[in-house]
Amino acid sequence: MDVPMELARILITELGDQQVIFLREKDGDRSFPIMIGISEALAIDRRLKGQETPRPMTHDLLANVIERLGGHVEKIVIDSRPSDAIALGAAFNTPIFVAEHVLQNVLHEPSTKEERIELLRQRLLVLDQMIQEIDRRLQDDEFLDNAPPAIIQEHRRQIEEMRREHEAIDRVLRKLGLD
Repeated sequence: MDVPMELARILITELGDQQVIFLREKDGDRSFPIMIGISEALAIDRRLKGQETPRPMTHDLLANVIERLGGHVEKIVIDSRPSDAIALGAAFNTPIFVAEHVLQNVLHEPSTKEERIELLRQRLLVLDQMIQEIDRRLQDDEFLDNAPPAIIQEHRRQIEEMRREHEAIDRVLRKLGLD
């Protein structure tokens, strides 16, 4: 069975190869991140914003072929390569679904308290790295002088969001006496 999902958020840092998109269940509370490459993240972001590219990307070419043949994409099922499927679907405003078995695998709940604590610690490490990378960029005068204001604003928004998440996880670990 396929579960209806929606693209909840795209986290583009432009500082590394791995970007994050978040899918959220439409009629439920399950969600999960998917790591994708920078070019796929930017392609999805551009499609959602309706921005043209100087040259068509693979997703654009495939979307054009489908349209010219009189077809359309009815739905995207994440059982394929997620970034490609979502980038193609963004061209058609296509509903996103995740195969139930895929959702079960990515949402496997840790079975012990120790596993949950370890996941929190791992997330803190990832957040630390991402915050440092964005902070370095926001302190770089050359970046600040040359980057579009929207990118700088997005970086500031992302770093604040990550800091809030970091603080929340840190509070949980301190309450457990594990800081």
